[in-house]
Amino acid sequence: MTERRKQLLPRADLRAIYDIIPPGSKMLDLGCGDGVLLQLLRQEKNVLGCGVEISQDKILNCVNAGVPVVQGDLDKGLREFPDNSFNYVVLSQTLQAVRRPDRLLGEMARVGQNIVVSLINFGHISSRFQLMFKGRMPVTDSLPTPWYETLNIHLGTINDFRDLCREKNLDVAREIPVATSLVSLATMWPNMFAPTCIFLLKKIK
Repeated sequence: MTERRKQLLPRADLRAIYDIIPPGSKMLDLGCGDGVLLQLLRQEKNVLGCGVEISQDKILNCVNAGVPVVQGDLDKGLREFPDNSFNYVVLSQTLQAVRRPDRLLGEMARVGQNIVVSLINFGHISSRFQLMFKGRMPVTDSLPTPWYETLNIHLGTINDFRDLCREKNLDVAREIPVATSLVSLATMWPNMFAPTCIFLLKKIK
């Protein structure tokens, strides 16, 4: 991985998502932020990408970087996109902030052939420790905002997400636990030791 890419993608989950997307793919990035992931994929992998973002400031950043983006509220679905219109639909560390994660996941499956979700794991050992021994909502590297300020309204664990995928008739083709410490344990027991996990999902026909 180039040093430039590390600087532009400081989050390990975004670097892993970059590696997942094949060259020449057609991709939709939901909650794309400033569009840096799409920008790199367009420049280095010839990906035909479009982002969806609600923040006007972040949309302006995308436009200034030459990244195609539309303003949209993920809670209202993806009605503007036809069925199976993308090879990959990406959602990174955003599922917990929408009102109905199950409905958004269904919409992603409708418009995309492959789904990539980066999930913050509320079952991580640091969260369990703070709840059990301090009796307080966790504040961690993955969940840095206090409970009274956070936008996260549907926190769940890796096991919870696996259950949701089964309910939505989605096959988990690949799981990538993302951890900066206790990496071997995160690989063996991601629900306990991986603060974040990436899922590559495919529709079951």
